[in-house]
Amino acid sequence: MPLLTFIIPVRHQDNARDWSKLKANLSQTVASISNQTNGDWRGIIVANEGADLPDLPEKFSAVRVTFPPNDMHELGKGSKEDFLDAFRADKGRRVLSGMLNAADSRFFMIVDDDDFVSSRIVQYVSENRNANGWTIDNGYIWDDGGNFLFGHDDFSHLCGTSLIIRADLYELPQRFEDASLDWIKSMLGSHVRIAEILAQRGAPLTKLPFRGAVYRVAHGGSHSRAPSLMRQYFLNRGVLLKPRRLLRNFRKLRVLGNGYRREFFGRARSNPA
Repeated sequence: MPLLTFIIPVRHQDNARDWSKLKANLSQTVASISNQTNGDWRGIIVANEGADLPDLPEKFSAVRVTFPPNDMHELGKGSKEDFLDAFRADKGRRVLSGMLNAADSRFFMIVDDDDFVSSRIVQYVSENRNANGWTIDNGYIWDDGGNFLFGHDDFSHLCGTSLIIRADLYELPQRFEDASLDWIKSMLGSHVRIAEILAQRGAPLTKLPFRGAVYRVAHGGSHSRAPSLMRQYFLNRGVLLKPRRLLRNFRKLRVLGNGYRREFFGRARSNPA
């Protein structure tokens, strides 16, 4: 029984603007996860039949699904709420398929297919096996190919790669068909709802005590279309007019040196760009 299973849901290939870019990013995410200092984990990529995936290292496997493309995948094809609702349903179904394939895992962590995680996560979980789980409130933002990390202190509301949860708290069904769509969207398709739901049940998550993940932004295949960190936190009119905020933001910048590369981007890559 693995202590922690990382679940990476991958969109339908028809919903990808550039599959080769998605595949390259996914390879980097896999390398990041594979760099854990504690080996008590496994990784599952959930992708459609026919999707061309990168070669997967030991401890990773692929679960193939036959879900149709998400017709509301791009923001602008309907209202924002319809867009989010369709996204939660599509992502949640994929996550559930992966979790049911690893139902014996003690903990789950859902990881977006272009993000990075700290190499210390599994070791920390192994030292706290009876915890409910954690929110990654403190993380980093990284411009694709950039040389700086930006510390973000409300990370769990920004990025989907921000939750580590004990598996039994999901109350997974025995079969995929037994799960309601509302449950799938709330518990598996949204990273902003589940912490409150678990707290109301008396099983609150705690804050991971270190920066646990990196949110990649400003690349062509990004579903969120998040702007570059420079444009968002430095070259923004609202920031430029507030010198104290600009100074605070500069203090949150970190040069992407070898220590950060080793922790988040994997030993096999001297440069994640």
